[in-house]
Amino acid sequence: MSNRKVLVLSNMYPTEKAKAFGIFVKNQVVALQKAGLDVDVIAVTNPSMKKQAVLIKYLVWLLKVLIHAVVRGRRYDVVHVHYVFPTGILGLLYRKLWKTRFIVTAHGGDIERMAHKSKRIWQWTKYILQEADHVIAVGPKLYEEIHEQFGVAKEKISIINMGVNREVFQPMNKQEARKLCGIANDVIPVLYVGNMIEQKGLLELVDAFAMLKQEYPNANLYMIGQKKDGVFYQRLLQRMEQSGAQDIHMLDAMNQSELAIWMSAAEVFVLPSHLEGFGLVALEAMSCHTPVVGSDVGGLSYLLSGGAGILVEPRNKESLYEGIKTVLSDAKMREQLIQKGELRAQENDGKRIVERVIQLYSPPEGVRDA
Repeated sequence: MSNRKVLVLSNMYPTEKAKAFGIFVKNQVVALQKAGLDVDVIAVTNPSMKKQAVLIKYLVWLLKVLIHAVVRGRRYDVVHVHYVFPTGILGLLYRKLWKTRFIVTAHGGDIERMAHKSKRIWQWTKYILQEADHVIAVGPKLYEEIHEQFGVAKEKISIINMGVNREVFQPMNKQEARKLCGIANDVIPVLYVGNMIEQKGLLELVDAFAMLKQEYPNANLYMIGQKKDGVFYQRLLQRMEQSGAQDIHMLDAMNQSELAIWMSAAEVFVLPSHLEGFGLVALEAMSCHTPVVGSDVGGLSYLLSGGAGILVEPRNKESLYEGIKTVLSDAKMREQLIQKGELRAQENDGKRIVERVIQLYSPPEGVRDA
């Protein structure tokens, strides 16, 4: 199996300039390579969402893949695409031309948002999912949606998340981590990591933090991520001003080893998303032994279940405030969250996860790659 040649296609892939853009895809590629597979990648590496930039980056990517499929496509045993539409269309090309085994990973936004943008995109999404040799859903809710809404047989879908890199995301001494982050000893750090977009529940987070500040004057909110939507970012700044809450710090996206230090430094990690395919960033915080408060949506419902985190009502600032307050005020609860979060991180260790992906790259017994 190790000599199988794999092509990964993704509409998100990180660079030095955009370190967090699709980092989970790169992590899986590196894990596959470490396992001995020969993996090539053709991906979009520009995170800009400006209309002209989007058009140009997708056109360049399309042309690159078209030429590659015709000239070098025959070399691959497997084409693995991330995000159903539009990436899946390009993956289908290899399947049609060379009968390459075709694997699709659905990450959440492609099913819950993109597929509903128009009837045509919905039909394309359905076609790609049904044509794939196998579909990977990153969470159980997504698995059900793919089966029920798009008519994909359950035996053709696996629930496999992107896994946490436990070599990077590991606990370190809180005082040491805070020193490295420049956080004073008397500060209570509350952390959010992710894109600065409305669907991540950041307006509610600012409101909940303003309420928290009344009881915990030393609380500081650190929001780390890419400002993907300029219009929303202005609204967020406005909300911060209206709330009157001091000590909210906005930081640019960082590489994973830096993020791991911030996660270790935090007293509580918050992910108040409106939608979330899996919520890998929450798992990374758990892996650093930081309690997590997250919305009861998508993959987070599973990830934080059974006392591994605190689930709160989405789009509800009061519920979010109560969740954060519970972590800060109850030392026993905090300890339990850390212990159960550690077990959840062990279950979802990237090394174990990638073995399951590799198994899917081989056709089932008695089925030829055809």
